[in-house]
Amino acid sequence: MSGYGTTPPSYGNPSGRPNVPPPRRGTAAPTRYWLKVLLTGLALWAATVAVTFATSNSNLVPTIVLLGSFLVPATFTVWAYERFASDLGPGRILACFGVGGIIGVLGASVLETYLLSPSVWMYLGVGLIEEAVKLFALVLVARSVPVRGLKHGLVLGATVGAGFAAFESAGYAFNAVLTVHGLSLKNLVETEVLRGLLAPVGHILWTGILGGVLFRERRGTQFRFTAPVLLTYLGVSLLHALWDSMNGIAVWLVVRTTSTDLQEQLFANGYLPHPTQQQVHLYTLYDVLGLVVVSLLGLCWLRLLVRREERAPVAT
Repeated sequence: MSGYGTTPPSYGNPSGRPNVPPPRRGTAAPTRYWLKVLLTGLALWAATVAVTFATSNSNLVPTIVLLGSFLVPATFTVWAYERFASDLGPGRILACFGVGGIIGVLGASVLETYLLSPSVWMYLGVGLIEEAVKLFALVLVARSVPVRGLKHGLVLGATVGAGFAAFESAGYAFNAVLTVHGLSLKNLVETEVLRGLLAPVGHILWTGILGGVLFRERRGTQFRFTAPVLLTYLGVSLLHALWDSMNGIAVWLVVRTTSTDLQEQLFANGYLPHPTQQQVHLYTLYDVLGLVVVSLLGLCWLRLLVRREERAPVAT
């Protein structure tokens, strides 16, 4: 064999093998398991929906509910773990998603049942309660995780939010399929598609922001409920309340901008006036625009936190 093109032995390397520097940390090719989870889950969900529509087999409804409700939250969790928190290990992420999510929905159900009643402030109460129980679940599940800082807090908080969103969406999907006329697969599919698309800018975003600030303020293994943490809790609770109340806000805007004298008179006499086609379109427009505004506020807040963290001087 010709020696042309080989690397000659060098001092300190008598074997003649080329000196290859070790790979730098963080330069490994991404595995992108999140994409496999998304595509595989989406294909299975679509196939299950198609078979259920074709055969009218109600035994497949729970499969649709579980696949559709968990697909987006699980995909986001895998993406966040691979991208930012692989050093935490999958066990901690699974605990935040599963245990944290269940603790959150159970706590919210109990507190909302006994503390809330229909009123103009009800959705504010929902926001305060649900963000509080998710914060409690995050502290309980992640109290032994030996990390601090904004990055890990964002991932762990978002993971708890993803678990909460998955279990909550499963409940909404189950309620959507049950109607007075029997099972409604159309309602089920529409509910899961809508909630899946909105999940990343809902519970996942809000609890991610709160978790990031909580872990940023952490010292050692002790969580500190400082002023930034409490203000962040109130802020994400307000975003949550605005999100939940957007239907009512949209109706109020439609009434204030388009109602006729006849409609106002009917409403004053206890009758619910039939909306015009223009009012229906305006309601949809106001509702969608409101959700977009709330989402952008949350995303801008997240971006501000990340940029401020990047500019902060490194402690020595």
